[in-house]
Amino acid sequence: MNPSRAILLKLGSVAIFVSMQSLIKATSGSIPPGEAVFFRSFFALPVILLWLHHDGGLADGFKTTNPTGHLWRGLLGASGMGLSFAALGYLPLPEATAIFYAGPILVVIFAAMFLNEQVGVFRLSAVAAGMVGVLIILAPRLSPVSDEELAHAEALGAVLALMSAVFAALAQTLVRKLVATEKAGTIVLYFSLSATVLSLSTLAFGWVVPTPREAAFLVLAGLAGGIGQGMLTSAYRFGDASLIAPFDYASMLLAVAIGYMIFNEVPNLPTIIGAVIVVSAGIAIILRERHLGIKRERQRRVLTPGGQ
Repeated sequence: MNPSRAILLKLGSVAIFVSMQSLIKATSGSIPPGEAVFFRSFFALPVILLWLHHDGGLADGFKTTNPTGHLWRGLLGASGMGLSFAALGYLPLPEATAIFYAGPILVVIFAAMFLNEQVGVFRLSAVAAGMVGVLIILAPRLSPVSDEELAHAEALGAVLALMSAVFAALAQTLVRKLVATEKAGTIVLYFSLSATVLSLSTLAFGWVVPTPREAAFLVLAGLAGGIGQGMLTSAYRFGDASLIAPFDYASMLLAVAIGYMIFNEVPNLPTIIGAVIVVSAGIAIILRERHLGIKRERQRRVLTPGGQ
């Protein structure tokens, strides 16, 4: 174990994933979400394959005993990713990031529903608090304003972000089953493969030829996704999940900084208040899981901060 190295790798992966989202957001005005999912997934594959080769598990990475499980995880994760990319086109980066945090909180509910996990009063209270935080963030976007067109766009973005969190939570719940029999590298590899293939089904909805600048951004987003995934998985080799998982929430600070410097976005007061509540609830759940001795290292090493 090397806690300092684990934390640095975790923070590095978080920074790369937020940068990836920023690149996607920069192209969201003209690139359909399904096309963005293709670039994000396809161009992550070379990095993932190189990482598996370097790790000595390239051949083993393709071995699976649960292809159906990987397909479902890919369907749910790719749907969540597409919805999150669509949301980034309508919402400020910090606000979208804060809503995405609902994903890990919803996992507690879905794990109880589908995996028969026992959930006590403490974690249920944390879930309730987290959802209150999400509602605080959503409220301004769902309230009537003078500009009806703007209000419609913002409301759509808020709904897309929340739906993305739901799909990401369902994917994360499925990963909890997959890690019992599948290696982390296998789960990561098959997700990128399935998301790449599934994204092609959106061709009929009007893909466009990206400009050189947009193409560069999309390719960089894919490469960043692969690099971030490798760093994330490596982080959990050097430190316990209970130590490094809370650093996921550093993405909020990075999202605020990038949103302000690049997109001229300033988070409003409801976003700040709601984000504080959601982050606090998420960290409380992680600490409670640590107290209960629930191991999540294998699960968390294959999930991006967005939960896909």
